Amino acid sequence: MSTPTIAPDLCGLAPINGLQLYYESYGTGTPLVLLHGGYGTSGMFADLVPKLATDRRVIAVDLQGHGRTADIDRPLSLEAMAGDIAALISYLDLGQADVMGYSLGGGVALRTAIDHPDLVRRLVLVSTPFSRDGWFPDIREQMKMNNRHGFDFMRQTPMYEGYAAVAPNPDAFPDLMDKIGVLLGRDYDWSADVRSLTLPVLLIFGDADSIPVTHAAEFFALLGGGLRDGGWDGSGMPSARLAILPSTTHYDSFRSPLLAQFAVPFLR
Repeated sequence: MSTPTIAPDLCGLAPINGLQLYYESYGTGTPLVLLHGGYGTSGMFADLVPKLATDRRVIAVDLQGHGRTADIDRPLSLEAMAGDIAALISYLDLGQADVMGYSLGGGVALRTAIDHPDLVRRLVLVSTPFSRDGWFPDIREQMKMNNRHGFDFMRQTPMYEGYAAVAPNPDAFPDLMDKIGVLLGRDYDWSADVRSLTLPVLLIFGDADSIPVTHAAEFFALLGGGLRDGGWDGSGMPSARLAILPSTTHYDSFRSPLLAQFAVPFLR
């Protein structure tokens, strides 16, 4: 797992909902909370943080049970972790913040905007579906293998190496796998919630993502996008944006150099 190429101005453990939630803060200006994917850490966006922090404050977080945030006796759920992020925004006295998340972190970001709309100004979702059916069927089958029985495989991966390097208790990784397996097995469909969102949203997917482009288009349509001609003067353009990254999979979309190219102007 890579580490940020710039040092944080501030890092700490925030007492949030029974957790000691680890965060790092870079730069100054409009706050942006950055959320990593499953089994990841705040270092997943190492190459992106310097580009985002040139004119804003970026707060990278280790979610429950990930990285430097020790797990607690609580199920892993997107709603609970969204509550953690809302509490962190209040704890750091950020007022309103932009939120950007990848994969599992994108699900947390989306729930944060749905459940705490007064705290989120703009939303960027990278490789994130709005329902469990948004994943390809074979990916949903693979999700069933997320439990401690796959630990021997996972311990050979960069994700485990990144976790073991910083986790308060590296031996807790199999427990995290079990919790993520339960989370991934849960059925959900947030289409009605998405349709009710009023804040600007940028959706970013790879063209070879684990989420089909048809689902990306459906997500965009729920936000009012792609339903009409934008007009010669742009007057019919929605507040939502959709970007499909070429030659990009679910497993490298968070590293794409195009992320900053699309996210920075949208956030401004």
